[in-house]
Amino acid sequence: MALEILINYITQFISTIGYAGIFVLMTLESMIAPIPSEAVMPFAGFLVASGRFSFSNVIIISSIGSIVGSLVSYYLGYFGGQPLIKKFGKYLFLEEQHLDWTTHFFEKYGTATIFVSRFIPVVRHVISIPAGYAKMDIAQFVIYTFIGATLWNGFLTYVGLRLGENWDIIRSYTEILDIAIIGVIVLGLAVWILLHFRRKAVHKTG
Repeated sequence: MALEILINYITQFISTIGYAGIFVLMTLESMIAPIPSEAVMPFAGFLVASGRFSFSNVIIISSIGSIVGSLVSYYLGYFGGQPLIKKFGKYLFLEEQHLDWTTHFFEKYGTATIFVSRFIPVVRHVISIPAGYAKMDIAQFVIYTFIGATLWNGFLTYVGLRLGENWDIIRSYTEILDIAIIGVIVLGLAVWILLHFRRKAVHKTG
C-alpha cells in the first residue's frame, strides 16, 4: 500500500514538472532516498511512447541526476567517513547492515563495483558512500557511475516504452528482475574467475 502511494506521487511529480521531475527523483534515488528507479524510468518510458518526452533526453537527464546524487553520497563518505554515516544514516533511511555489506562488497571487488552496483538492488543506493571514504579516484568514480547509470536507466526506459500504458506491470516483476540480474552478474563473475585461473594454469605449464 505504501509503495502504491509512493508510485502515485512519483508519477504525479513527473507528470507535473516534466524532465525536472526525472532529474530530482533520480538524484534522490542515488542519495539513499527510497525512490525506486524501477518506477521512475518505466513511467518516463511510457511518456516517451505517448510522445511527451524524448528518449535521448530522458536518458541524459536521468543519468545526470544519478551522477549528482552519487556525488553527494560520495562526498558524504569522503568527508564524513564511516562513523558519521553510521551515526546519521538512520535519518537518511540507511540501514547499518546494508552499509556494512556494501562496504565489504566494495572492498572485495574494487572500483568496478561502482559500475556493477547500478544493476543490484539496495547496493546501488549506497555504494557511493564506501567509494567516498575509500577515496576512490573521482574521475574513475564518475565514469563508472555514468556508464552503469546510463545502461540501467536506458534499459528501464526502454521497457516502459515497449509496454506503453502497461508500464506499471514491471512492478509485479521487479523482484524477479532483480534476481535475474544478480544471477547474470554472478554467472559472469564465475566465468571470469574460471578463465582467470585457466590462464594462470596454462602460463605455469608453459
